[in-house]
Amino acid sequence: MPEPIYSIRDIVKSYGSKQVINGLTFDIRRGECFVILGRSGSGKSVTLRLLDGLEKPDRGSILFDGTEITGLSDRELLPIRQRVAMLFQGGALFDSMTVFENIAFPLREHTTLGTAELAAKVAHQLALVGLSGVEDRLPAALSGGMKKRVALARSLALDPEVVLFDEPTTGLDPMTSATIARLIQSSQKSLSSTAVVVTHDLALAQTVSDRLAFLDQGNLRFIGTWQEALDSNDRLLTAFLAGREEQENAA
Repeated sequence: MPEPIYSIRDIVKSYGSKQVINGLTFDIRRGECFVILGRSGSGKSVTLRLLDGLEKPDRGSILFDGTEITGLSDRELLPIRQRVAMLFQGGALFDSMTVFENIAFPLREHTTLGTAELAAKVAHQLALVGLSGVEDRLPAALSGGMKKRVALARSLALDPEVVLFDEPTTGLDPMTSATIARLIQSSQKSLSSTAVVVTHDLALAQTVSDRLAFLDQGNLRFIGTWQEALDSNDRLLTAFLAGREEQENAA
């Protein structure tokens, strides 16, 4: 069995009096696509931000490739963030920059590529997501699906070992969502990387997941494969997967 790239132990996170993560413990294996499912407010996106060091837990341990990251400063996190890319829900493209400038940004920050090499790298990244020739466009001229694909191209520019996806198909039609699912799979295969996908999109989860976790009110209710989730006796998980209304006493 592959060794863990992330080991999460007894993580707790609160905002004021509201506890949003309640003692999470699980591993994410190197090379897998790990999907985190749950209803709105279940703690999915907060968990992702904890993995990237954007949030600090109140208690607990997060090991990335054997290194404890919970106590690291932003400066100390820089080497790790060069190995971990995050695709934000809205894409987080720079509106005033062209597509070329958006994708070139991390390459200029972290590499010494010359002008010709930079242009070739950007062109290569766009080809990977099926968007060759859009280098001169501004984000405002792109559809929602194109923005997500440009954001993915930028996320992959430094050949990360791990890619964190926050709701990558939100607001997209089914055909475009299927394209994003294919790109998640193909990019993971080409980079031999690990993917962590936060989503409520069941079609995406079924397509890309090697294993999935189901969160409810900051608690881990289930972890396993898609088939194991379908076979689970957890009433809340079963209702979630079937799209049924929550039962008052689901347990």
